[in-house]
Amino acid sequence: MIEIGKFHALEIANIVPIGAYLDGGTDNPSDNILLPNNQLPKDAQEGDTLEVFIYRDSEDRLIATMKKPLAQVGELAYLEVTQTTEIGAFLDWGLEKDLFLPFAEQRYKVQVGRSYLIFVYIDKSDRLSVTTNIEKYLKTGGPYNKGDQVQGTVYLVKKDMGAFVAVDNEYIGLIPKNEYFHEIKNGDQIEVRIVEIREDGKLNLSPRKSAYQQMDVDAEKILKEINEKGGFLSLHDKSNPETIKYHLKMSKSAFKRAVGRLLKENKVEQTEDGLRLK
Repeated sequence: MIEIGKFHALEIANIVPIGAYLDGGTDNPSDNILLPNNQLPKDAQEGDTLEVFIYRDSEDRLIATMKKPLAQVGELAYLEVTQTTEIGAFLDWGLEKDLFLPFAEQRYKVQVGRSYLIFVYIDKSDRLSVTTNIEKYLKTGGPYNKGDQVQGTVYLVKKDMGAFVAVDNEYIGLIPKNEYFHEIKNGDQIEVRIVEIREDGKLNLSPRKSAYQQMDVDAEKILKEINEKGGFLSLHDKSNPETIKYHLKMSKSAFKRAVGRLLKENKVEQTEDGLRLK
């Protein structure tokens, strides 16, 4: 049986001016599938077997291609949105006809030009579709250790919880809301650190490095801010945490650690009103 959205090894039944008809496996010539002429190898002959991908063309007919799409049915893929409409969006997967993302399958609003992690499936009408509701297709666990730096794609941002990340586009991870200070959007591809491997196998993550490594990064950021402010920054160890977060995109504890480093290195002095460059 021919499955759409999959690769198949099919025999050329006959060659015609517009291409080649491939044996659909039903003994009924009307079920044979067209491989267009621009996809047909120059030396192809009747009886040859070709590895082709089956999908539907713009007129909803089964069609074959020698091109390799960015995903098959049952796979996750990171695809770019090419168009949005009232009924859904369309995504580029490397073939002539874009993939359809129904409005009902959008857990968040997608934007043209941005890419998102999606899952390819066959809908009830036997058509290729995709969904952003992907967590049930992700796994837990993985070949990771606490402290590992890994890559991932943000697949759902929840203000009350944080940003859910598909680590290596395969495993479930979460950046808790108190672990990041810059805006994170659905579809962002980011580098994160594994903070904890939970008992259920899910990964707790942070976009910040370990405290010791991050201290250097934060200290440089504070120095840069002081220089940009003319040599004085009106933040100190009694400043409101939200004020520090707003100006420096870091927690108060991270701020205090970094300031401690700068004081120790004699690069700044701390006054009642803030930090002054030495």
